[in-house]
Amino acid sequence: MLKKALPWFVFALLGIILVVGFAAKDKLNNYISKIMKEQATPEEVISGAALVDSLYNYTKSGAAYEVTFLEFGALNCAACKQMETVMEQVKHDYATKINVVFINTMLPENMMMVKHFAIAAIPTQILLDKKGKEFFRHVGAISTLDILAKANSK
Repeated sequence: MLKKALPWFVFALLGIILVVGFAAKDKLNNYISKIMKEQATPEEVISGAALVDSLYNYTKSGAAYEVTFLEFGALNCAACKQMETVMEQVKHDYATKINVVFINTMLPENMMMVKHFAIAAIPTQILLDKKGKEFFRHVGAISTLDILAKANSK
C-alpha cells in the first residue's frame, strides 16, 4: 500500500510547491533584488548611477524623450522573445517620446546595468522618468497597452 501511495504523495507535494512558488514569485524577485542591492559595493553603486545618469537623464542631455523603457532580457529566452513585438510597437508609435532600450543580460558589458537595477529574473521592464529615475518595474511579459499606460501616467 505504501508503494502505491508514495508516488501520489510526492506528486501532490511537488504540485503544492509549484503553486506556492508561483504565488510568491513577485515577493521572491523583490527579495532577491533587495539582496543584490545590499551586496553591491559602493563603487558599483556610484558607477551604475553615473552610467544611468549619463545615458538616461534627458534634463541634462537635452534629449526630447520623456520616458526610457529598459527591457532586460536575453536573446534565447522565450518570454523575452514575446517582448520584442512590444518593444518594436512602442519604438514605432512613440519614437520621439519613449526611448526603448534592450539590455542583453548575458553580455558582460551589460553587467553594471544588471547589478545597478538588481535584475533577478528576465524579462524585466523598467521605466525611467526624464531625469533617469525608476518609476515602474515589472517582471515577466507585459502588453504594449500596459507599458503605455504606465509610461503615460508619469
